[in-house]
Amino acid sequence: MAGITIRRFEEDDKETVKEIFTMGMSETQLCPSSSNSEDRAVPLTSAMAGITIRRFEEDDKETVKEIFTMGMSEHVPSSFMHLLKQPLTQMILMVTFCALLASSKSVLLPVVGVTLLLAGAKQLVGYLFNSYIDTSLRKDLDHIQETYLENKDSCFWVAESDGRVVATVACLPAEREPGCMELKRLSVRRTHRRMGIAKALSRTVADFSRERGFPAVVLYTSVVQTDAQRLYENVGYTRVREFVIPEPIAKITNFTLIEFKLDLLQGRK
Repeated sequence: MAGITIRRFEEDDKETVKEIFTMGMSETQLCPSSSNSEDRAVPLTSAMAGITIRRFEEDDKETVKEIFTMGMSEHVPSSFMHLLKQPLTQMILMVTFCALLASSKSVLLPVVGVTLLLAGAKQLVGYLFNSYIDTSLRKDLDHIQETYLENKDSCFWVAESDGRVVATVACLPAEREPGCMELKRLSVRRTHRRMGIAKALSRTVADFSRERGFPAVVLYTSVVQTDAQRLYENVGYTRVREFVIPEPIAKITNFTLIEFKLDLLQGRK
């Protein structure tokens, strides 16, 4: 702070003070407020001008499902690459190549065989993601009102830009961590990323949870969702553990989930 002097206000400062206040307020947009955090305005940065965070409405359902489906589908390529990096996968490809090469005495057959294996593996990854998407739709996204909005300790929000829903987030009491809130269904349209929307939605969940007396928020993300991992660490979450999904194919491919936790009591100590 070299060159900075702090002094009492003087009458000659009045116009400059008013200018600073006006410019500062213009950088923040507030949504209509209410007494509850699920309806309350979220302070938005200037990069998010025109973005409103509000509670889910029934008319949003199809758009919410579309955002979730598109967001999850984006992870198919990275999941396929994760599969290729596994020692078991590499061993199968190598054994197949060598066996076909030894039996055919030609490079063409093993190349074709390995290519078919790779194509089949990619189809399998796509199938597994589609199965997860279908399960998620049946479990809660087809029943958002009943799952998230009929209990005072759960909620579902959307971020809206120019009348169009561009992001979602939800929370409800965690099953794996009793006494904690769980953040779920955080997804932002590709066209509206890197604008601070995901951070604002994360803060919305944290504020909602804190007001209801929850000591912490937990969430789970997969090993391939590296952007999400960086986001959660940037907004204060810490890694708790990493574990393999209890499914046979997940164990074979070493597909893990990472648990993150946000301590809501830390600032009060």
